[in-house]
Amino acid sequence: MVLALMLSSIAAAQTVSVAQIRGTVKDASSAVLPGAEVQVTQTDTGLTRNALTDETGTFTLPNLPVGPYRLEVALPGFSTYVQTGIVLQVNSNPILPVMLQVGTVNETVQVEANASMVEIHDNAVGQVIDQRRILELPLNGRQATQLILLSGAAVPSAGGGVITNKNYPSSVAISVAGGAGNTTTYLVDGGFSNDVLTNVSLPLPFPDALQEFKVETSAVPARYGVHPGATVNAVTRNGT
Repeated sequence: MVLALMLSSIAAAQTVSVAQIRGTVKDASSAVLPGAEVQVTQTDTGLTRNALTDETGTFTLPNLPVGPYRLEVALPGFSTYVQTGIVLQVNSNPILPVMLQVGTVNETVQVEANASMVEIHDNAVGQVIDQRRILELPLNGRQATQLILLSGAAVPSAGGGVITNKNYPSSVAISVAGGAGNTTTYLVDGGFSNDVLTNVSLPLPFPDALQEFKVETSAVPARYGVHPGATVNAVTRNGT
């Protein structure tokens, strides 16, 4: 039983440092199209993932690393649909509607960047701190945890004995949305990164190693139920 709980905790943690894409493929008359071939390509690394639409025309591509993507959808009798400019952030779950036009697979319908991506899976309040801000904003001692304060509703906690001489020197206690300084869950690449003694943060990786992180509060998903205050979900950079 203990082993099962440990494995379920590991599996839950691994799902929060990535993203997924979901969508429905239809024709011009809004009829769903099963059996369409769907491929996404991470343009930075060349990573590809494939799926087929089911009988409802729906496809899901889970566990995608964060970053920019290109989506292609093909089905005999229709032009190939290509959408670029898709940027997945940590724990994002956009839904992409796809409409295929009658034609041949050798013909291409190109959808440029800035196409709307609807997020319906989470109703938490969150803010992503992207790599540009992590690298370019001034940091005292190169401690990326200082950027949590940019998310809004986050202030340094007075401590009240939470930070002691037994903590890492760079550990911080930050109150998010009125929560106590030690009620925030910290995740790095899906693994928990809280000090087991006081529940404050362990040091985040150096700014050069961070891709981005997201601060979420309010109605956070149940998988973040370890601490009630907020969640700081960090992802490190991938190789190319």
